Amino acid sequence: MTALQIALLCSILVALAAFGLSALFFVWVKKRPSQNETIEKISKLIANGAKTFLKKEYTVLAIFAAVAAIIILLFLPKPIWQANALDNVYMMLSYICGTVFSAIAGKIGIMIATIANKKTAEAAKTSTAKAFMTGYRGGAVMGMAVVGASLIGVSAIFWIFSDASMLLGFSFGASSLALFAKAGGGIFTKTADISADLVGKVELGLPEDDPRNPAVIADNVGDNVGDVAGMGADLFDSNVASLAAALVISSSIDNTAGTLFTPIVFVYALVGLLASIIGVAFNRMGKKGNPTSALNFSTYVTMILFASLTAVATAVFFNNEIYWRVYGAAVIGLAVGAVIGIATDYFTDDRRRPVKKVASASGKGPAFTVLSGISYSFYSTLPAMAGIAISALASYKLCEPIATSIGLSSVDLGMLGIAIAAVGMLSVVGMIVSNDAYGPIVDNARGLAEMGGLGDEVIARTDMLDSAGNTVKAITKGFSIGAAGLTVIALLGAFRTEVNEAALSMGLGLNYLSGFDVLDPIVFFGILVGGAVPAVFSAMLMLGVDKNARRMVDEIHRQFKEIKGLKEGKEGVMPQYDKCISIATSGSIKELIPAGLMTIVMTLAVGFIGGVKAVGGFLLGNIVTGLLLALFMSNAGGLWDNSKKYIESGFEGGKGSRAHKSAVVGDTVGDPFKDTAGPSINTQITVVSLIASLTSTLFLSFSVFA
Repeated sequence: MTALQIALLCSILVALAAFGLSALFFVWVKKRPSQNETIEKISKLIANGAKTFLKKEYTVLAIFAAVAAIIILLFLPKPIWQANALDNVYMMLSYICGTVFSAIAGKIGIMIATIANKKTAEAAKTSTAKAFMTGYRGGAVMGMAVVGASLIGVSAIFWIFSDASMLLGFSFGASSLALFAKAGGGIFTKTADISADLVGKVELGLPEDDPRNPAVIADNVGDNVGDVAGMGADLFDSNVASLAAALVISSSIDNTAGTLFTPIVFVYALVGLLASIIGVAFNRMGKKGNPTSALNFSTYVTMILFASLTAVATAVFFNNEIYWRVYGAAVIGLAVGAVIGIATDYFTDDRRRPVKKVASASGKGPAFTVLSGISYSFYSTLPAMAGIAISALASYKLCEPIATSIGLSSVDLGMLGIAIAAVGMLSVVGMIVSNDAYGPIVDNARGLAEMGGLGDEVIARTDMLDSAGNTVKAITKGFSIGAAGLTVIALLGAFRTEVNEAALSMGLGLNYLSGFDVLDPIVFFGILVGGAVPAVFSAMLMLGVDKNARRMVDEIHRQFKEIKGLKEGKEGVMPQYDKCISIATSGSIKELIPAGLMTIVMTLAVGFIGGVKAVGGFLLGNIVTGLLLALFMSNAGGLWDNSKKYIESGFEGGKGSRAHKSAVVGDTVGDPFKDTAGPSINTQITVVSLIASLTSTLFLSFSVFA
């Protein structure tokens, strides 16, 4: 067997081990006791609501995927009448596999989350540590399944077709589904969350998760479809895209120079998953421990394991200076991921100065809540943006000298360095997804504890878990955005590789596209249009939340007006939860399509107007503004959310105070920032990057001004 075949086989085996651990944890969580009848009833409502939404969403997305598959068959990688038809068939099949794998990952997440939430609530009756373990292992089911599916999918596609370009189709399938799943889930969850807070907390002064609030079940459903299924699809997409970019570049180099960069990509990916398996399996929280510290500690242990094990693998199998440079690039990406996590933690953790400052400002009114939150959130973008920039530059310069040793373009080797850095940053994505999925599970558990009447002590324990979940969710969102940043820079390199290979086959010469001159009016045209797209995309999603939330607020008002005894909490009187779930479902599905289609259409329009140079500029503009907006909005939402929770824990006047009411307004503004638009942007920039690579031949053949 060749080195590549061995690496592929080992990748599949480690992916299967991840699935095995996922199954083990699924059974363990399912066996935890749950005896409260009220919680069982409410949990069933949440599960049914999530399943209904997912079924309707996937039905709509299946239609989109079918249309996209037909278009791919006809036009990609080349128009079918100009190329080998089998290539188009393979690309179509790769795309379909990407959508199916992504959908399966989301489905697994929903299945476990709607079981783990009630089990965690029940476990909180015993201790915080037991509740933490239940919620965390529930999240780990999602984490292991997502990364296992991504690695086994990429390995299988590469092994079957022996063509890295087919991975772009697989990645596009994952990205397109993730784009719509994240956007749709984000609109759903924030429609319910905002409506429940505005009417319940602000207008009526009801406690959080009060069962009298008609939107409270829809809010819990939203946590699952947005933060579990949506975020899982998002990070599945990021991991696949980083591997696809690295493999497109590495295989092109290997085919020319006979190097072993492709096997090393798979080795680093499988070692990262192995490190995540170990980190997840042994994660614990002591009886008097802090859940945030436990989550962060396991993440850092996993990072150390990855750095150590990849060093051993490099020494044993690739002991040469050029491969040690590649190892260095992976470590750079990993280190920057840690920096982004630490920076996000500082700006969103309720133990840190920014959260306390925003909470203090809230005492002066909601305007000061919003102004201070926006200001600190803009500050928060610098460490991540600088980190991404430095890691891209450092990894490029580290791998650039390899070109001299093997006689190839320094640009190709530099872009390989960036691609490997992205793989390194996403090496611990199994741990990251596990931490992220933990968040909505314990959030739901907190709601179930209150609705099930488990008492103040249990609610206090779940509040502690929920606060840690909010902080960690903010960190994982920052991490996923940072990873997307490096990934799309790597995809920019993959785009250049695809353009040059297509140009060579069309007789346009070698190295047709060497770079992007920003003074070229065609490139500058692309930059300006690409820079505007993330802002328009965000606006469309948040207006979707706005319109949908208004409809739900009206419905909540109707129920409190027409259902006698509901506001007073009369025994036997229940709100019509299904009405709010229906509004959130229909509205989110209606609003998710336009934003996603706009992204795709704008990429194609720029390509057909200005050709590949304009598309390059479009990607540059999209990356810069997209990353900035995504980081700002994600951190702003996390900052406002934890400021509210900080006040609710008894500071600045506590619940019901002026500061609390102002903080609720800030949290309401931040909700669509952090859970709808912000995390969806990183998927958007990945989608346009993949479309650019897939359609490069079309833009070379058909454009107005190129």
